[in-house]
Amino acid sequence: MESQLRLAHPRARDTVPDDEARLSEVFAALADPVRRAILAKLDGRELLVSEVAASFAISLQAVSKHIQVLVRAGLVRQERTGRISRCRLDAGPIYEAAVWLNRYSKYWQEQFDLLAAALHDLDAPRRPKSRGAARRRRLSRTRP
Repeated sequence: MESQLRLAHPRARDTVPDDEARLSEVFAALADPVRRAILAKLDGRELLVSEVAASFAISLQAVSKHIQVLVRAGLVRQERTGRISRCRLDAGPIYEAAVWLNRYSKYWQEQFDLLAAALHDLDAPRRPKSRGAARRRRLSRTRP
């Protein structure tokens, strides 16, 4: 399965730098919940394709196609010995995607800081604007 970018624009690969094209493939592969579940299953283990497929309610062929998308994105390494195919996770491309996403953490941190300041302002007790105003308020409460 090709990334959506390539399906929509066959020449896009020629105009997008290799790093950007690779990153697009990683995000496209991670967009599918079945593929994310496959990666979670492979975390720290090397499994046969049939072992991976056993935990899904889809066909072995469908799981195999998902695995091929992950292989093309560089997220899974697959080794074949005859008809036996073993898969293992390669987290390197996930790290590259995390680095790309982290560029925007500054923006989100600023938003959280603004939210914290706004919440602090809401929680702060209302202070009188001047001492005279506070004194007049106290006096008006004590007068009959």
